[in-house]
Amino acid sequence: MSRTLFLGAILSSLVILAALLSFLWTPFDHTAMNIPEKLQRPGALHWLGTDHFGRDIFSMIMVGARTSLAVALVAVGIGMAIGIPLGLTAAARKGSWLDELIMRGNDLVFAFPSLVIAILITAIFGPGAINAIIAIGIFNIPVFARVTRGAALPLWQREFILAAQVAGKGAARISAEHILPNVANLLIVQGTIQFSLGILAEAGLSYVGLGAQPPTPSWGRMLADAQTMVSLAPHLAIIPGSAIVLTVLGLNLMGDGLRDWLDPKLREGRT
Repeated sequence: MSRTLFLGAILSSLVILAALLSFLWTPFDHTAMNIPEKLQRPGALHWLGTDHFGRDIFSMIMVGARTSLAVALVAVGIGMAIGIPLGLTAAARKGSWLDELIMRGNDLVFAFPSLVIAILITAIFGPGAINAIIAIGIFNIPVFARVTRGAALPLWQREFILAAQVAGKGAARISAEHILPNVANLLIVQGTIQFSLGILAEAGLSYVGLGAQPPTPSWGRMLADAQTMVSLAPHLAIIPGSAIVLTVLGLNLMGDGLRDWLDPKLREGRT
């Protein structure tokens, strides 16, 4: 295991552990307000201090990790569940009207960033974590479709695929039995990258009020709440900002490490 993969796995595991632990325990109730203890700096009682309502920041960071990971994970799952079959279909029907329809549909979605999609969705259904998941998930669909199609196209010219066609297997069966297993490594790495981008997207949507709504903690909304008090209590911005940076860094390092570990050519280059 490379040092990049190891470090990324350690950082990611710490965040996941904090999110899972928040289901069972937090130092304080993350929704409990204690005005007399507001804006306390990190100390023995409140390890990361308190916010402007006296809420324990460490508890909010733990629950916020749960929120960010859940939104990003489900959004990436939506992107993979829809995008991968679309990419496989486009590759199997290269040059056909169906291929053109899928790829031009991807271009259309790419024309609208996740924030714009979220604004459209929340204008209809209102803000919330579910709508943030839908917005980020929609944006992930063309990403996985393009990656899957690009990786699958060269495989259709390989001898083992031609042999499967001669054996009478249809395009759908070949895609499922032969193409998908050979592009799975690339999709795993891309999923890790999109997971980190999903964390950023969720934080951005929450920052502008389109993500998880109070009283559910969110790292992005914690940053938004702290922007008017940076000079008075800088830890309110530094702590959630650091949580976002370390989480995204860990996932990106893990993605790079997985790419190196799963790619046979890169493994041969290191030996």
